Amino acid sequence: MQRREFMTAMAAAGLLAGCAAGSEAPMDAAAFRAAQRFAELPQGQIAYIDRGDGPAALFLHGFPLSSFQWRGAIDRLQSVRRCIAADFMGLGFTEPAAGQSLGAVAQAEMLAALLDQLGIDAVDLVANDSGGMVAQILAVRFPARVRTMLLTNCDVETDSPPGPVVPVIELARAGRFAEEWIVPWVNDPELARSAQGLGGLCYEQSENPTDEAIGCYLAPLVATPERKALTDAYAVALAPNPLAGIEVELRRCAVPTRIVWGTGDNIFKAENPDYLDALLPNSRGVRRVEGAKLFFPEEQPEVIAEEARALWRV
Repeated sequence: MQRREFMTAMAAAGLLAGCAAGSEAPMDAAAFRAAQRFAELPQGQIAYIDRGDGPAALFLHGFPLSSFQWRGAIDRLQSVRRCIAADFMGLGFTEPAAGQSLGAVAQAEMLAALLDQLGIDAVDLVANDSGGMVAQILAVRFPARVRTMLLTNCDVETDSPPGPVVPVIELARAGRFAEEWIVPWVNDPELARSAQGLGGLCYEQSENPTDEAIGCYLAPLVATPERKALTDAYAVALAPNPLAGIEVELRRCAVPTRIVWGTGDNIFKAENPDYLDALLPNSRGVRRVEGAKLFFPEEQPEVIAEEARALWRV
């Protein structure tokens, strides 16, 4: 499906309401959509934003979110970095090519191709959730391209896919995840924010995700039957373990890495940050954010900005 047809389908369904309104900075949905660009790559039409000046930083979002997750951090860091945030294939506003793999290795290869097109040799990685899995793969497959890593709650080899995500993967294999989970959340934002919804599962603050965020994150994923199938395909690609065997390579990874972990996360295991800290030879230690859940980088962008500046020494 072409992007124009995709956007028309969303508008006809009334699903762009969350992305249509907005005004000034800090970056809201309207500013995010206005800043969005599209790169034509072999892997598809890749949606991304590119803001700021200086050495490049690449922000990798979680599932089922998009690069909109990083708006607050980018607002705070674009004065010291050229901030690139792309939507993964199968999520956000990216349109993968027909038959394109949505697995983590393919996502890393897509990002390398995007950096090539943008003329960027190396980046500082900032990653969350399944984006952290892709960051680890980037660091070992393209070591010259990664200056530093800031990893938040994410997969590790011994916890991928995490146990609570396995039922999601099984639903997706049956072609039911997008229809049975995402569609009700889009239709009822209060349900999305409930204890049984994305908010209760992954956010600490009861007002999250906002209506605006639901419009940007979730509405595109169910705008058409084709997008529902891609959403399910992204989930299916989370298994079997995309990080199997990576521990040996990460033990040789010289990338300076800081780990920032929300202690209220009930998706990934509490011991994961210490595992990463012991595994990575150039780890700069762990900071625990008390009570923060999986998607705390969206709720506490000031923590991300503070830790990134310290890691980058700016």
